[in-house]
Amino acid sequence: MLNEGENELWIRVPDPDAHLPSLLDWLRREDALRRGVHPRHAPLGEGQMGGALDALAVAVGSGGMGAVLANCLSAWISQRRSDVRITLSTRDGRTIEVDAKGVDPRSLAKDVERLLDRGDQEAGGEPS
Repeated sequence: MLNEGENELWIRVPDPDAHLPSLLDWLRREDALRRGVHPRHAPLGEGQMGGALDALAVAVGSGGMGAVLANCLSAWISQRRSDVRITLSTRDGRTIEVDAKGVDPRSLAKDVERLLDRGDQEAGGEPS
């Protein structure tokens, strides 16, 4: 559940089993994000005992939280040995994609803040 003034960004990668556990751990090491990062699992298929890790949901409020998230993502990406493409999306379907090759933390921070700001402006409050 989101607190007032928070938005939720979903983070997805092409190979979630290979990348999301380490990204979850990385983001939870950041004090400002720790309590707002949650794994999301794919719906259960017939005969399955548990859904696979599908995405990370990150509650991001105002006050530079987008920049904190962007800096954490940039640092995590820089530690990857393989190319990673991250997709960030909002509840209303707005999306940005980040390619691991030459990610610029400042540009990423601006993109994340734009996603968050636009969501605040369009929602006019808490989503229903």
